[in-house]
Amino acid sequence: MRERITAVIIVKNEADHIEDCIQSVNWVDEIVVVDTGSTDETIQIAKRFTSNVYEIEFNGYGDAKNYGVSRATSEWILSLDADERISPQLRDEIELVLERPDREGYYISRKPFFLGKAIVHGGWYPGYVLRLFKRGRGVFSSHKVHEEVRLSGTASRLRNPILHQTDPSLNHYLAKLNTYTSLAADALFEKGSGFALVRLLCNPPFMFLKMYFFRLGFLDGVHGFLLAVLSAFHVFVKYAKLWERRRCEKDANTPDM
Repeated sequence: MRERITAVIIVKNEADHIEDCIQSVNWVDEIVVVDTGSTDETIQIAKRFTSNVYEIEFNGYGDAKNYGVSRATSEWILSLDADERISPQLRDEIELVLERPDREGYYISRKPFFLGKAIVHGGWYPGYVLRLFKRGRGVFSSHKVHEEVRLSGTASRLRNPILHQTDPSLNHYLAKLNTYTSLAADALFEKGSGFALVRLLCNPPFMFLKMYFFRLGFLDGVHGFLLAVLSAFHVFVKYAKLWERRRCEKDANTPDM
């Protein structure tokens, strides 16, 4: 007999993804879905599979995931995003590990699929993340974006990856880019980071060079090239939004003459 496990899934307007995500974890003991403001059919779809659907105000991914963990009742937490899937191989590995767990947490790699193609270069894979942990021993950082689990205890790695259906189309990528760059700029602003033109000039091309050449993104063909260009643009927009916030702050603090 393995120990009990709860899958915690954070969603917002994921009607196209949530059913496949939930179906991939239909073997767990409990499913908790935390919705942060969907306006599509996400909530209705999720309620077909679990009664543990909660609607909260979005205050960052870390806080939303911690809320989901607080609603879980199992000994173990499996944290997922709606565009992620647990393969049968990873399911079997998790169930075997939880028969005799020897750690408080387990890192799982993510295999990303960009425009329908598995991306294995450019620094995106294997991209290990701590997604399986004992309840009460792990807590998500309160970062609005790029949150991570802070674990009290030891961790090791599982072999099989999470399948990450990251961006099925360019429209999806660009819509997500707007959200994530705003959150990243907000995080820099709240941390007190000042704007420097050199970052706007240098960081985007460096991101392209790092992903496409240094981390062999060119081996992923056209997909790798597009991903490197778009990632560089992501960095550019993030710092442009930080500049905008600093400019608005300066204007607000400038007394009228």
